[in-house]
Amino acid sequence: MLKFAAIAALSTAMLATAAPVYAGGKKIGNNLAKCQTGNGPAVLVKVNGLKAATGKIRVQSYRGTKSEWLKKGRWLHRIDVPVTGRQMTFCMPIEQIGTYGIAVRHDINGNGKTEISKDGGGMSNNPSINIFNLGKPSYKKTAISVGNGVKAINIRMRYM
Repeated sequence: MLKFAAIAALSTAMLATAAPVYAGGKKIGNNLAKCQTGNGPAVLVKVNGLKAATGKIRVQSYRGTKSEWLKKGRWLHRIDVPVTGRQMTFCMPIEQIGTYGIAVRHDINGNGKTEISKDGGGMSNNPSINIFNLGKPSYKKTAISVGNGVKAINIRMRYM
């Protein structure tokens, strides 16, 4: 039951962070060429464990700080695309070297509404989630260091 509540909270937390509120967020396309060797800084995000090849997926980058991680409207870049398979790969360009976090949301039916019992989510470093962190793990657990090159990460999706 605790796992169910934690996953529900994760989906809710990720949806709450999705709305662009400040001018810093930029919607971008999924340009995998920006993650080729020699490019960067960037994060190559491999998302696996998608429950279905339907709906839409959203990948967002945040600064890896307490004041910005998963805060409403504080995302830096966002990629929104239709789901094309049970595994997908994204290239998230990063403006400068530093510490960041990546959040992923799967709107399984693509209706743009929060459906806690259906939609899924995941984060960089695949932190454990539970009722105590309400699906919003500390920025310290999701933080990744990005240098001048391309950092490859894997994110495992979680569902109810």
